[in-house]
Amino acid sequence: MKVLVIGGGGREHAIVDALSRSPQVEKIYCAPGNAGIARQAECVAIRETEVERLRDFAAERGIGLTVVGPEVALAAGVVDCFRAAGLRIFGPTKAAARIESSKEFAKRLMAKYAIPTAGFRAFTDYAGALVYVQGRPLPAVLKYDGLAAGKGVVIARTMAEAEAALRDMLLDDKFGEGKVVVEDYLEGPEFSFMCFVSGHKVWPMALAQDHKRAYDGDEGPNTGGMGAYSPLPFVTAEDERYALEKIMQPVADAMIAEGCPFEGVLYGGLMKTARGIEVIEFNARFGDPETEVVLPRLKSDIVDIFCAVAEGRDTQLEWHDFAALGIVLASKGYPGDYEKGHEIKGLDRVEGAVYHMGTRADGGRILTNGGRVLFVVGKGRDLAEARRNALADVARIDCDNLFHRTDIGHRAFDDLER
Repeated sequence: MKVLVIGGGGREHAIVDALSRSPQVEKIYCAPGNAGIARQAECVAIRETEVERLRDFAAERGIGLTVVGPEVALAAGVVDCFRAAGLRIFGPTKAAARIESSKEFAKRLMAKYAIPTAGFRAFTDYAGALVYVQGRPLPAVLKYDGLAAGKGVVIARTMAEAEAALRDMLLDDKFGEGKVVVEDYLEGPEFSFMCFVSGHKVWPMALAQDHKRAYDGDEGPNTGGMGAYSPLPFVTAEDERYALEKIMQPVADAMIAEGCPFEGVLYGGLMKTARGIEVIEFNARFGDPETEVVLPRLKSDIVDIFCAVAEGRDTQLEWHDFAALGIVLASKGYPGDYEKGHEIKGLDRVEGAVYHMGTRADGGRILTNGGRVLFVVGKGRDLAEARRNALADVARIDCDNLFHRTDIGHRAFDDLER
């Protein structure tokens, strides 16, 4: 069949790569794609939010399956638009995607159905939010209610940081008009539990952990993710079973009870606290960069899975037992201001996989075109070998305006050393 992937980052490159391994795929299109994706798919100059143009393209080209990558396309109602036209598409409806596009919706859902998560209050006015935070112990967790490209969460450790974050979100509309959800602070290691979901059916994927802070030692500002790895030695089989049975399955059931059944990837951002596993957030799609280390470990044909989820059929997932660890190469200055257009050399010397996150082609050259630029994946019999291979490939890439973390997976290594 012909397949269309919507999006243009590292997550979409990993999806395209997984699709390319399926004997069922005749041709892959990607809208809008990037310079790396263009080597495995035909890129189409349509933005992720141009849902009618995407629908028309899929209908005209006889696309048998469309896979949605980014949350902005889901929030724009691309799934609703395709389904109304009788086109098969993988992803949740706009109503179901509210579990990501509205933090308040997700928190109220969890409160109603007794899903373990931090206590919260939602505010639309700066003064009321500030008074509430001032009366609570620090640190305070402040979340912009809508979509903010992974940057709408602030853990304020001082009142000055809290005031500045609330001002950004409620007075200066840094992310757009909206609400702020103030949550109690939880402590413990975070991990990502992605599941394929079709109504009541839930199929768990391999666990992963990403690294949000920009610099080694988990220092610096929050980013969209600077690296990820899978599997996770600090999450036990009992932890995983609890998360599936007490969090992911009940949420899938709750979405049906609320009249917005979920189909697609339900991403649980979870934390292993002293009280047990609790929810930090939900996303309505594949995580980025977790997808880039999880999908390479998938042994099953991903087309079978996508079609089964979209059609409500049963399926099975098989996984490779190797470890995967990936490192983001980001533009200097990210997540703040950064330059574009720097040439990247040495990609032909890389021995493992490289997923392009923010690149563009200029003739025969590859140039930086975003904050997060490349994602270099190392595989190995264990995480130590995977990290060695990833770092060796990073060293083969030459660009004067990229930086990266060297300690991806440090939580796992600390646990293994103990």
